[in-house]
Amino acid sequence: MNTLRTRWKASVLAFLLALSLAVPAAAAETQAAAADLQTTADTAAAYAAQYGGAQSLQYALWQDGEIVLTGEAGTFSRSENRLMTGDELYGIGSVSKIYTTVAVMQLVEDGKVSLDAPVTRYLKDFTMADQRYKDITVRMLLNHSSGIKGTGLSGAMLFGGASTQAHDTLLEKLSTQTLAADPGAFSVYCNDGFTLAELVVEAVSGMDFMDYVEENILAPLELDRTFAPGGDFDTADLAPIYRGEDPRALPQDALNAIGAGGIYATASDLAAFGGALTGTELLRETSLDAMAAPEYARGIWPDAGEPDSLAYGLGWDNMEWYPFCQSDIQALVKGGDTLYYHAGLVVLPEYDMAAAVVSSSGVSTYNQLAANQILIAALAEEGVTVDQTVETLPAAEPAAMPAEQLANAGYYGSTSVQYQVEISADGTMTLSYLNYPTTMPAQTFTYYSDGSFRDAAGMSYISFVKESNGQTYLYQRAVSPLPGLGALPTSNYAAVLLPENPLSPEVSAAWESISTVSILPMNEPYNSQMYLALADSAATETPESVPGYIGAARIVDETTAVSEIQVPGVGSRDGVDYTLEDRDGVLWIDAKGSLYMDAAAAPTLFTGSGWAYSTIRDDGYARWYRVGDAAGRTMTVQVPEDAGFWVYDGSGQVTASSVLWGDTSATLPADGLIVFAGDPGARFHLRFQG
Repeated sequence: MNTLRTRWKASVLAFLLALSLAVPAAAAETQAAAADLQTTADTAAAYAAQYGGAQSLQYALWQDGEIVLTGEAGTFSRSENRLMTGDELYGIGSVSKIYTTVAVMQLVEDGKVSLDAPVTRYLKDFTMADQRYKDITVRMLLNHSSGIKGTGLSGAMLFGGASTQAHDTLLEKLSTQTLAADPGAFSVYCNDGFTLAELVVEAVSGMDFMDYVEENILAPLELDRTFAPGGDFDTADLAPIYRGEDPRALPQDALNAIGAGGIYATASDLAAFGGALTGTELLRETSLDAMAAPEYARGIWPDAGEPDSLAYGLGWDNMEWYPFCQSDIQALVKGGDTLYYHAGLVVLPEYDMAAAVVSSSGVSTYNQLAANQILIAALAEEGVTVDQTVETLPAAEPAAMPAEQLANAGYYGSTSVQYQVEISADGTMTLSYLNYPTTMPAQTFTYYSDGSFRDAAGMSYISFVKESNGQTYLYQRAVSPLPGLGALPTSNYAAVLLPENPLSPEVSAAWESISTVSILPMNEPYNSQMYLALADSAATETPESVPGYIGAARIVDETTAVSEIQVPGVGSRDGVDYTLEDRDGVLWIDAKGSLYMDAAAAPTLFTGSGWAYSTIRDDGYARWYRVGDAAGRTMTVQVPEDAGFWVYDGSGQVTASSVLWGDTSATLPADGLIVFAGDPGARFHLRFQG
């Protein structure tokens, strides 16, 4: 099980042959160009689906006020022969943040919100256990520079249902949290900032967030295929989602943090929404310009001047998107991922174009690159050429390494990856990935005359930068060519040098004792996607650790570890503080409000004389059991309302679930675990046979 160390309509109308013979030459050329555009779009979509492993994919191109091209790739369903029509809905994940940004900017235009006013002006109940929270402005929510540690999606990522839990409890959760950095110091991706922005929209407008979006964004654009969980749509229109090769579709993927990532849309609706941001249908030009300004440059950021996948505006992931930036064309981009849906939106304001690519499974980055190729082909029809030259590394030669480079050796961390950097006097640097010691073997780099370390192929560039905040960053630069999709440049701070953190024997022993403990989620809803994610984490390799740290969180004492790293971009997103608790001799872990229990404390399932029951107590915690001697027996469950059960085998894989597959019985696996979850008081009646 999970351990503490374990932890994104394809046709153009054709003329009849008889008519086409009479079409003038200019019109025939237009048809040929359209065919070329269609071919390019279909090819790019196929590559994006292939690289990302998408089940199904949908794309749309908006130009000069209308959708001019649509298409699909992949297969809609693994169990039914159903042709895709373009009306299928996909989760767009964090592309939802652009709708939130537009809503805020509309309120700014109405004089009801000031971007540079403190959030506390609009949310009177907003408080944190860090007095710097008073300095967080509305602008900082939209450019990711609030300093808030990250994502409070506990109870938000569900199968098959709408819930307001994450929305309703965010302020309470934030009230006990500290900040990772001074507000405005730098931009690092932050979902909670956009949920706060959602709350600001509601507080100022007096409307439910999605009601505001429908009235002020969707209705004016006549977009009728954009919804949120719980909205008025047929859930059968959602593109089916799957896990691995399992032919059974999973229930609805419902991300119930709407302003941060919960919206569903067709590619056509999404492209049309993006297209509206090339004109003034929704916002004034001054607001559009403000969204597209280089907000990332307000704080610490790599000063390399190279294209990167991130360059934050207001809401936008990038307002200097490659390869368009090489031709002095501004392209605005936003990607989005839930656990099962992925989306990319690219907008060219100067040329009144927008392309959207959405998929079930897949990767949002590949979707964005496919959107690039569609737009590049559309520009070509207008006689505009985009320079897609793949940048090479600056000219340099291997050189003798200055001795001061030796000081850059050590452990570097981001919230997702921890590295060990070893540097030899001969100019050799070895980079080890502690999270993935087997699947990502150590890499060797050589010192070059420009102060960089490069791999043998000359494709990767690493240097060490001492920033104005006194921190030393591992800077990486690379370009990854992707046949059929162009290339993806990377130029960012990947991690920060972690200070040495020597521990006393007592503190070290306290954390070493839990380093291999399997833990079980206790306060997730019965239909939380966390229960299936456990099966994925069970298959991951055991990572190595940085001395004195748990992940990238610094161990403070026997019970506390804090996330305090500062890495612009995405390197310090979703930081988690850990608190260890002893509850009647059982280890519990509080990870930013998410509670976990030592799996060893799960009692053995009692089968009685063939009948038994399990009741969710007043605390609402899930009830976990070990299968024990009941292995091989068939358990039949009477499942109460608003509740569910999951069965795991000895390797942590789900073998039965009332949530996923409507199971009411299960053959209990050897060395397995069972969890019952639901509302307080929910009682599961159990019968055992065999």
